[in-house]
Parts: sequence; C-alpha cells; structure tokens
Amino acid sequence: MGKLSDVQIRGWIKAGERFEQRGDGGGLYLRYRKEDATPRWLFRYRLAGQARILSMGSYGTLSLADARKTAEEMRARVALGFDPAGEKKDRKREAIAKIEAEKNAWTVAKLADEYFERVILGRWKHPNIVRSRIENDIKPVLGKKKAEDVRPRDIDEMLQIIIKRGAPTIANDVLRWCKRMFDFGIKRHVLEHNPAAAFDPSDAGGKEVARDRWLGREEIAALFQAMREKAGGAFSIENHYAVRLLLLLAVRKEELIAAPWREFDLEKGVWHLPEERTKTSVGIDIPLPPLALETLHELKRLAGGSAYVFPARKMQNRMIPHIDLNTLNAALSKHIKPKLKDVPNFTIHDFRRTARTHLAALGVDPFVAERCLNHKLKGVEGIYNRHDYFDERKKALEMWARLLSALEDGRADDNVLPLKKGIAAA
Repeated sequence: MGKLSDVQIRGWIKAGERFEQRGDGGGLYLRYRKEDATPRWLFRYRLAGQARILSMGSYGTLSLADARKTAEEMRARVALGFDPAGEKKDRKREAIAKIEAEKNAWTVAKLADEYFERVILGRWKHPNIVRSRIENDIKPVLGKKKAEDVRPRDIDEMLQIIIKRGAPTIANDVLRWCKRMFDFGIKRHVLEHNPAAAFDPSDAGGKEVARDRWLGREEIAALFQAMREKAGGAFSIENHYAVRLLLLLAVRKEELIAAPWREFDLEKGVWHLPEERTKTSVGIDIPLPPLALETLHELKRLAGGSAYVFPARKMQNRMIPHIDLNTLNAALSKHIKPKLKDVPNFTIHDFRRTARTHLAALGVDPFVAERCLNHKLKGVEGIYNRHDYFDERKKALEMWARLLSALEDGRADDNVLPLKKGIAAA
C-alpha cells in the first residue's frame, strides 16, 4: 500500500472501517480498533535490536502532515541512539509523581489548619479569634503557597496589606500567629526555616499602646444614622442590632457574636455569661434593659430556630455555627465608616470604652460601671468586696439604654438625659 491520504482516512472513519494498522512509510502507521474513538498514530522502530512502538496521538488532534513531521523527528532521534517511547514513559512517570507531590504538598493553608486543630482547638478559650486571623488574613495571601516556599518578602507583603487597611493590632496578631505556626511546621519537618522569624512588632503594627478612643453623643447618633441609611441593603439589620447590643451591654465582641440562646433568660431579663466564654475567666449575670430585650426578641425571630443569636449566614470553613468574628468589622469598614467622614476612626472594641465613659458621665458609681464591663475590682476592694452590684448595674444600664435609644432616634443634644447624681455603690 502506498502513502496514506486524508481522503482515505476520512472515508474509513465515515464507513466505520476498523483495522489494526495501515502504514504511511518510515515507521508511521495508523490504527483504528473498535475501542478507538478516532484513528491513532503509531511510530514503530527498532533500538538495540528490540522492536518499539510509540503512540503519537489521535488523527483528530494530529493531522497527517503533522504526524509525518513528528515521525521524521523521531527517526532522527532513534538514529542518534535515543528511545522516544522510553522518554515518553519517563515524562509520564515524572508528571504523575509531580501531581502526587502537589497533592500531598504542605501548603500554608494545610499547615494552618493542622496547627489550628492540634495546638489551638480545645486549648484556647477563644479559638475562633485565631481561626478568623487564619481565614481572613493568612490564607488569602499565603494559603496556596507551599509552606517551604514562603519567603520573608511574602510575610512582609501580607503584613503591609493589613497595615494599609488601618488594622495595626491585627497585623501584630497575624505576625504572632505566623511565627508560632511556622515553628510548628519546623517541628513537623514541613519546612526548615521560619520565614517570619526576623520580624518584630515594628514591622507589623508597632508597639501596642492603650487606646483612649470613645464615641461622643453626636458620633453615636451619626453612627446610627449611617446604619439606618444602609438598612435593608448592604448593612443588615442583624449587624445594626449587634452594634446596638455591643454599645448597650458593653460586652466584648466575641462574647456577643458567639453567644448561644441557652445563655439568655429573656423572661427574667438576664444573660448568664459563663466564665469559659469571658476573657477574665469570670462569669457574670448581665441585666438586660428593655431595649436589649426588645432587640434580642427580634434577633430570635430572625435566627429562625438557630441555637445562636447570630447564626452563620453562609457555609463557612469548619462550619462555624455563628457569624465570623470579622463579619461586623468588615461590614462597618465597607459600608458605614465611609459615610462617617467627619468621625475619627474607631474600632468595635472602642464601644466598651464608650459605654464606660457615658456611664461615668451619667453619674454611675465607678464600682458599678467597672462591673458593667465585667472588670475585676482592684486592690483590697477586689479581694474583699464580693458584692456583684446586679441591681445597681441594672439601673445603670437602663439609664444608658434610654440615652442610646434617644441617640438612635437622632436626638443627640445635651438636654437628652443630662448628668445625674451617682447610683450608690452599696
């Protein structure tokens, strides 16, 4: 049989004519078995007296002209002593090995998850704080990189992203956790050097100093006004209620965001915050003024039967049952703060200082105000005074709630709830 032609090949395909091989010359053959979807090109040759066959591809992807050109290149390689079929097997073996290596590689995301499960989960009181830093700050920048390939410049890039968004404290936290995470990786023989080792707080957020930021009446009113303007859209009503409760009850963000309904007695108006969920490891019964109860009842309706006050709004990594701790920060930064151009920057943690300052301005006794924030009393007073000031705290929070309600309604003038005589401490 002479040389093959495209007309012949298309005719065989159309007729469904099957065959083992038909030659084109120079070791190039075409095969069309029953199991072949399209005819396949083969290159036959001998090397060191042994017959060899190289599968070159299908007629659908390699034209007759291209097959002839490839076969000519293969003949030249065989003449020089190379084994094209053996080389193809080696390339395939290397590709499979590379895929397997990539599949089993320790990425930063995998290392972070392993570190969280083995070191943080079950040992730290508030593991979701670490989880938040991993998911929101470390993984987006470094997650897909192999842990062994991370360089100091990658750490610096990640820290600069956080610093530029105005979160120096978070930058310090992320650096701290990265150092520990990569040290953990060294122990697991995942990498040999810690790429974050050379960094200190001056490269991240700097030395942390005590903040003194608090929101005045006009600023609180402006905050609520901005949230009202975004209501029903980008800033959810649940976010609005979270801000209201954080200001009103002066609790820490993680204490409220991760709160399950079982801690609340809405009939008696008390939130039983257990010691294992407080920063100070001291449980406290928090009196709930009418504004807080009204807000919580509405949140319970919105929760739709969830066990949590702020249930997760979408599928999240590790199925966290409540919203991520960074959700409210992100919503405020993206949708509310841009509307508060005349209001100096503030953080959610500043809400506690805001409540404490306004409680003092309303004449609340310092002992009562400190216990409203679940602060331990200092010195001898803290050692011997075991009175929890529940009734006094209830009156103080009710007064603070009336002021907040007025500010939320847009009445920020100084005539709203003027300063009063202090609530007695005993």
